[in-house]
Amino acid sequence: MANKNWNEAHESKLTYGDRISDAVALGMGSWRFIIIQTVFVIIWMALNVMAYRQHWDPYPFILLNLIFSTQAAYAAPIIMMSQNRQSSRDRIQAQHDYETNLEAKREIEEIQLYLAKLETEKLDKIIHMLDELKLAK
Repeated sequence: MANKNWNEAHESKLTYGDRISDAVALGMGSWRFIIIQTVFVIIWMALNVMAYRQHWDPYPFILLNLIFSTQAAYAAPIIMMSQNRQSSRDRIQAQHDYETNLEAKREIEEIQLYLAKLETEKLDKIIHMLDELKLAK
């Protein structure tokens, strides 16, 4: 659609997988995620250390380490996909900014030429008026 700005055009091209990886990266890169994961680890360790009858993951918490390794194995490429897309978006934005700056430069140069022309016309008019005053004396 011609009415879309560059950001809306970029977002409209995102696939379902792109949106999921962006959501995962946004979620995993937040304090909320860090706090929830920290609480999860504390509860996991406490339940396994203080378990009355059965420890499903006794110290040194090998199952917990396996869970974190699996999480990291999936999270890293998903986050990298999101970062690559962000880099692509940043390049599009930089190109748009460059084009905007070029257009602004052209407009400023046109205004400067117009102002110089007006100044020249004013000076010519003043010189003409001074010449008329000299002739009138």
